[in-house]
This record gives sequence, structure tokens and C-alpha cells, in this order.
Amino acid sequence: MTSFMSRYSAQTYALMRIVTGFLFLWHGTQKLFGVPMPPPMQLPPFVVAVAGPIELFGGFLVMIGLFTSWVAFLCSGLMAFAYWMAHGTQALLPIQNMGELAALYCFVFLYLSAQGSGIWSVDAARKSG
Repeated sequence: MTSFMSRYSAQTYALMRIVTGFLFLWHGTQKLFGVPMPPPMQLPPFVVAVAGPIELFGGFLVMIGLFTSWVAFLCSGLMAFAYWMAHGTQALLPIQNMGELAALYCFVFLYLSAQGSGIWSVDAARKSG
């Protein structure tokens, strides 16, 4: 049975990539610049130095669709690391350890890395030009 939305799969995928990148880059601005608000807790300097730029620039590159597969794979790995280092040691389930966002980002970025940039992306514009 064909989904009623199947004819819009390319567009909804592009929207998912764009919104995911947009939301992720704000985690980087929060860590690096305290914008739009400071992080909820004091973070170790190595987290700010490593995760902040990956979130900011990785989120931006995923959002515009440039080198999406590689960048999303890096972001997925960062989120897997964040989950196991910050959340997974607290409790088993994400609902218990407050790690739902890290787990979700990890698997969304993994999917984006497997699917690539899609339409409405710099990568697609570079291929057609």
C-alpha cells in the first residue's frame, strides 16, 4: 500500500535535514557563545572545545546540505559519545537518564549520513552545475 505522503518523500526528507541541522547548530552557539542562552550547567572545557564547533559547523553544513554524509556521520558519532559519557552512565533507559535528545540526534544523523543531502542542498546544486 502506498503512503499518501510518498510523493512528497524527497521534500519531507529535505525538511528533516534542514530542521535537524538548524536545531543542532544552536547547541553549538549555546556552548561556544552562550547564545541564545547559556548552557544549563557548567561544561568541561574539552566538551566546549570539541562538541561546540562540531555542533555549530556540523549543524550548519547539514542544514545547507554540504558534505552531508560525512558531516552527519561525525555528528552521529558525537551524539553517541555524548549519550554514553553523559547519560548512559546514569541509568539504562533514555527516559530515565535524560538522554533522549542525544539518542534521537544520533540516529537521525546516522540516517542522514546513509541517505546523503537530497534535494534543496548545496551538494545537489554542485552536481547539477
